[in-house]
This record gives sequence, C-alpha cells and structure tokens, in this order.
Amino acid sequence: MQRPLARRVLAAGLLLGLLADLLLDGPALGLNVPVAIVALLGVAWLLRRPGRAPDPLDAWLPIVAVMVAAFVAIRGDPFLAVLDTFVALVFVGASVVAISGVPVTRRSASVVAGLGVWTVASLAWAPPRAIAAARPARGASSLGWEPADPGDSVATRLPRWSGPVARGLLLGLPLALIFAVLFASADPIFRRGLSDVLGLRIDVGSLSGRILFIVSAAWLSVSLLMVSAGGLPAMEQGTSLGAAANAAPIDRLRALGAVEALVILLVIDLVVAAFVGLQIAYLFGGLDTLAAIGMTYSDYARRGFFELVAAACLACAVVVGLETTVERRTRAYLVALLCLVALSAVVLVSAAMRLRLYQDAYGWTELRLYVLVTIVSLGVVLVGTAALVVADRTRWLGHVLAVIGVVALVALNVMAPSAVVAERNIARVLDPTLVPADGHAGLDLDYLTVLPDDAIPVMVAALPSLPAADRAVIERTLDRRRLELATDPAYQGLAALNLSREHARSTLEAMP
Repeated sequence: MQRPLARRVLAAGLLLGLLADLLLDGPALGLNVPVAIVALLGVAWLLRRPGRAPDPLDAWLPIVAVMVAAFVAIRGDPFLAVLDTFVALVFVGASVVAISGVPVTRRSASVVAGLGVWTVASLAWAPPRAIAAARPARGASSLGWEPADPGDSVATRLPRWSGPVARGLLLGLPLALIFAVLFASADPIFRRGLSDVLGLRIDVGSLSGRILFIVSAAWLSVSLLMVSAGGLPAMEQGTSLGAAANAAPIDRLRALGAVEALVILLVIDLVVAAFVGLQIAYLFGGLDTLAAIGMTYSDYARRGFFELVAAACLACAVVVGLETTVERRTRAYLVALLCLVALSAVVLVSAAMRLRLYQDAYGWTELRLYVLVTIVSLGVVLVGTAALVVADRTRWLGHVLAVIGVVALVALNVMAPSAVVAERNIARVLDPTLVPADGHAGLDLDYLTVLPDDAIPVMVAALPSLPAADRAVIERTLDRRRLELATDPAYQGLAALNLSREHARSTLEAMP
C-alpha cells in the first residue's frame, strides 16, 4: 500500500475512534449506532481501492447494514439492540470487502466464508501493516516533497509537511483528550463548557477506559478501512482462496464418497423417522401417554421444543455439510437427503405445536417468541433447501440463509417482541377464556415489570382494567422508569435518541 493512502487510513481510523467515543461511550444505544455505521461506510467508500469498481450485485450489503443499524434507534429492546448491532457489523464487513472491488454476492458459500475468515483475521494484521506502510522512506529530507513511490500518481503525492502533520495529529489528539479530561476534572467551569460544546461527560476515573475504547474503535476502523482501500491478500491469484474466487464457482469440495454420504443419511433418517413415528402416534394421534410413559398428554406436549429446534438446525447443518463435501450425487443419496429434509419439517411442526401448547398454558415470554420466529424461519429454510437440492444449486444456500435471517430480524424489530408479550399476557388476565383449564391465569408481575420500553405503552393503556393489586405493582415500576428516563444521563442527548424510549417517556409523563 502506498504511504499517502496508509496515512489517510490511519488518520481516518483515529477520527472514527474518537467519533465512536463521543457517540457510544456514555449514551445508551440509539441514534449513535446508525450514525457510527454510516460514518464508517462513508469513509470506507471515500478510501476505496482505485480502479476496482464494486460489483453492482453487492449494493444490497451496505443498505442492509444501515437498515439493521437504524432499528437500534427505533426499538427499545436491549437484546434486539445488541443483535441488530452485531448483524450490522457483519454486513459492514461484507460491505468493505465489496467496496474494495471483490465481489461477494455472486460467490459460492464456501468462498464467502473464506472472505469472512480473512476479514476477521485482518483485525490482527491490518493496523500494524498500515503503520508500517505509513512510515517515511529512509533518506528523505525534511523539506519539499517526499520521493514518490513507484507507481504513485501525481494526485496521490503530498507535500512533505503532510506526513509530519498527520503523525502529529495521530499522537497529539489522544494527548489533547487526556489534557481535556484532566482540566475538566480540575475545573468545573471548564467541564461545564466542554460538556455544553461537545456533549461530553468527563470523568477522570474512566480515563483509562475511554482511551482503551478509542484505541479499540480506531483499531477496528483501520482494519476495515485497510480492506476497503487495499482489498484482501487472500484474493490474489496466487492463493487458494483467490483462485477459487476468481475461477468458476465451486459447488463441492468432493471429499466424501457417495456411499459414505448415503450411509450417514440413512442412519440419521432412521433416528428422525423413529421420532416422527412417535409424534404421529402420541402428539398428533392422541394415544394415551399416561399408559405409555406415566405422563399426562399436557405434560408430554409442553416440553422439548428447544431441543427439537436444535435438532432441526442440526439437520440443516448436515444437509449443507453433505452437499458441500459429497463426491457424487446419486439418486439414492438425493432421496435420502430429501427424506431428511421432509422429516425435519415434521420435527419443526412438533416443536411449533409444543410451543403453542406451552404458551397457551403459561403465557408468553420474549424467548418463546424468538423460538417461534426461529421455527418459522427454519421452515422456510427447509423449503428453500429442498428446492436447491433438487435444482443442484446448494452452493447458494448460504445466501438464502442470510436473506431469511435478515427478514426474520426485520420481522422481530417490526413486531416489537416486548410489546407483543405484554399485550398477550395482559389479554390472558382480562379474558380468562384464553387460558386452558390446567393453565396459569395470573399475571407474572416479576417478568412483566422488567420488560423493555416497548412494553410501557401497553402496560399504561391496560392499567385501568387490571386488578387493584396488579395495578399497584405496575404503577410503582412505571414511576421508577419515569424517574430513570428523566434523570439518567445515559438517556439524554441526541446520541441516545430512540423512538421507543421517547414514546415510553411521553407516555409516562402523561400519566396522572
């Protein structure tokens, strides 16, 4: 990498680290997350590798990254916020690879996985490589222009003073921040002015933590910017991954014999078929479970849905693994593979039925709602897998999984899990006919009162209809949350702006 570009990458990475500190160190997650993601993608685009246009098919990657990050500023669910942030960072990583001119979407799943490994590995070697590339050439004088690297264009040559200025900023800005922290700690007027101008809350006790956060954010930013500006070494034609990515897409690694694959499928099919047979007899068919195992039907049916979802996930992994490694797809192999897909679909139906019965008896939780969304998503995955297996296009299964995952995440954000859970559980109290005879009809106040801000408008609206004892507990919880939203500094300021939190705040303020 040319020295001027390496220096711009380092300077931009430091600025992004300082921006991350201003946005994320202190304020709650909200508008700060999409702003940071947009800033990182924008800088990556400005520093993209010259002469390597991104593949138009990859345009959806940064769009998804920004869209998912924007949900952090919409929903008030901490778990969803963390999940949205993680998924946004994954798509940011894919986006910087695409911005560097390396196609992502059109590659097979195995190559995309390799690109992901190399992008994560760049977190270790990219910043030191950028620092080494940014060092001035030996023998350069201190006046005039630096000698140009071979291949440097006139547009990339900078006056000699630009190097010292960039290095000075790289070292001086962190030191200036330390001084600002110290001065703010010593003088309340200076601290007040700094807070009013920059929105900073200075705490000398957190100085080391803030510096570590800045360095970590800058390190991550430099790593991603190095990818967008210089590409991935793994994509050079001399490497195995580069040869795979620049050649025709590879469908399989062809490391497993057809007989071995068929035996694996037959063994698994037998186990899954035995389980499905029992489901047809006892869960769907209504045979007497008490006589068979000494357990009532309701107790039998309201358990095991987590394990069944895990089994369906494992079946999908087996299908993907076999399709990636099988040497030859015989007719018997395809029949056994499709049987596994079909049997897994029945397992998912059993999991969904068990989950529904459990929710009918004991109410809803966010975790149970996530399991339900997972079951639906896995059902769609199984349908897509069957279609790709028949068409011999399973190398695109990774893309299908990514799209289904994004759609499921968007659906969760749109429905607001905590609001759905609160609404359904309150409805069970107001309408006892929704609860089966052997179910739990009361309101789980311990759980309801710890739900995120999305549930607050639902609880406020239901207060007049609730029993007096339940209403008193919920009102005390809402009063505490109203005080927190009004006084906690983490919820103040533009960086922490969150639509669900603001809706909860306005709802609580309107309470008598």
